Amino acid sequence: MSQNPDQKLPFLPFALPELGEEEIAEVVDTLRSGWITTGPKARRFEQAFAEFLNEPQIECIAVNSATAGLHLALEALGIGPGDEVITTTHTFTATAEVVRYMGADVKLVDIDPKTMNIALDQIEAAITPRTRAIIPVHYAGLAVDMLTLLDIARRHGLKVVEDAAHALPTTLEKELIGTMGSNATVFSFYANKTMTTGEGGMLVTRDAELAKRARVMRLHGINRDAFDRFTAKVPSWYYEIVAPGFKYNLTDIAAALGLHQLKRLPAFQKRREQIAARYFEALADLPLILPPQAPEGDVHSWHLYVLRLTEDAPIGRDEFIERLFEQGIGCSVHYVPLHQHPYWKERYGLTPEMFPESQKAYERTVTIPLYTAMTDEQVERVIAAVRRALGA
Repeated sequence: MSQNPDQKLPFLPFALPELGEEEIAEVVDTLRSGWITTGPKARRFEQAFAEFLNEPQIECIAVNSATAGLHLALEALGIGPGDEVITTTHTFTATAEVVRYMGADVKLVDIDPKTMNIALDQIEAAITPRTRAIIPVHYAGLAVDMLTLLDIARRHGLKVVEDAAHALPTTLEKELIGTMGSNATVFSFYANKTMTTGEGGMLVTRDAELAKRARVMRLHGINRDAFDRFTAKVPSWYYEIVAPGFKYNLTDIAAALGLHQLKRLPAFQKRREQIAARYFEALADLPLILPPQAPEGDVHSWHLYVLRLTEDAPIGRDEFIERLFEQGIGCSVHYVPLHQHPYWKERYGLTPEMFPESQKAYERTVTIPLYTAMTDEQVERVIAAVRRALGA
């Protein structure tokens, strides 16, 4: 049993958001304005996000979660019963469940053990006459090789919707994820992401028709935004329901956070890189596979710092987690792959043997704390705890 010399220190959580006085003041201003649901600040946030991406013809649709954004993208692309969508088994269930929302089926493939991203060499083998789309996941903040994936999609006439929940501000070939040429990209602003609105997401697309459909379906299928209807110089109470839509709008309270979190994103990224660099330096001699880094000149968002215990590690993954918790260090596992969950394995007859790389990674994976509010002392505390847990 490991000893904890820091046992009097408070528990260090796996993740915490960093919110400042600017965010607080903007939220207070929103509350005082009287417009707290989707309104002027949500629109400003969409515009600011488009400016951040700095790509002509980009349209940004603010939503209340990345799950909502993925769902809206698939709906706008016409995915439906009888269709198949390919994605990775090594992801959170939201990536796949949105396909089932549409009545379509999911086709899961394994991961590349080096990158932990979807195994590009397995995608073509998974394509059938029913395949309509691919959802790549930029795992932990490392970009999928989108040039190769988009080439596969073009050759087979498939749509591409990027799950970029981890990937802000990730780059590939010095281009931001969200500008790579897919049909849509969806970012997450959940509480533990690289920037946050508490709950929220952003659907990004160059496709004007997709954007138009997503905006309508975002709020009950109404053909006019509430903000437009209630602020017009000439009052207009009339609206029409053009489709059975959803309740996926982002509130102005949430957008108020996003406006300032987005401004702070470059500084957030720099801090994440500093912490990741310190982990690489301090953990390199341990029986661990450290996470893959971005190619030279590109950006890894470092949403997650994922360790994998080697086969000669003195303890297993579960005991490693227990030893970290004994020392007051929060951690997590990303992910329990989809083929392990009752719904997915029962619906599609999945077994661990079908996904050997994801299964192996799952059995040896631990994500340690990495967030911008961490102090240098807390980073060193995590390092010390990892080293103690492994007997170093």
